[in-house]
Amino acid sequence: MKSILTLVAAALLSANVFAVEVGGVQLPESLKTDAQPLALNGTGVRSKFFMDIYAAGLYLSETSSEAPSIISQDKPMALRLHITSGLLTAEKMETATREGFEKSTGGNVAPIQGTIDEFIDTFRDGIVENDIFDFVYTPAAGVNVFKNGELKKTVKGLDFKQALFGIWLSDDAVSDDLKEGLLGSI
Repeated sequence: MKSILTLVAAALLSANVFAVEVGGVQLPESLKTDAQPLALNGTGVRSKFFMDIYAAGLYLSETSSEAPSIISQDKPMALRLHITSGLLTAEKMETATREGFEKSTGGNVAPIQGTIDEFIDTFRDGIVENDIFDFVYTPAAGVNVFKNGELKKTVKGLDFKQALFGIWLSDDAVSDDLKEGLLGSI
């Protein structure tokens, strides 16, 4: 029994060694997907009105600072959002996400409107501080949406994935500082 406790303690301690602190939270240096492990490419914090909203991490199979290439790729990748503000509600997240899709697509959301609505449904059961959302794309499945480690939905389509990742990486990204951080520039 003592050896099992020792192993569990060692595993928990090693988790801290393989994490990066961003905005007061720990983001893992890698995420494991069904397709392959993904390495942390960059991190950042989404702030609004001088308040941190969430910490984010971009995970790729190969590091890159080329946003257009990352957006267009049909390769496994992931984005983690760790909610750091109790003021972020499901309604605010929905509004911000819809605005992000508008910007990401240059206002042309019509071709993916159904998938956007399907994706936004994952926020409807509420958002609280320390919720963790993982948006994990694999070419075979689409974007798997996890909330606190639980698969909530899979949204298919490369065009949807491109618009989703474009929220943070497009020329009209939600935040230039966050974009730079996710691209490993900060």
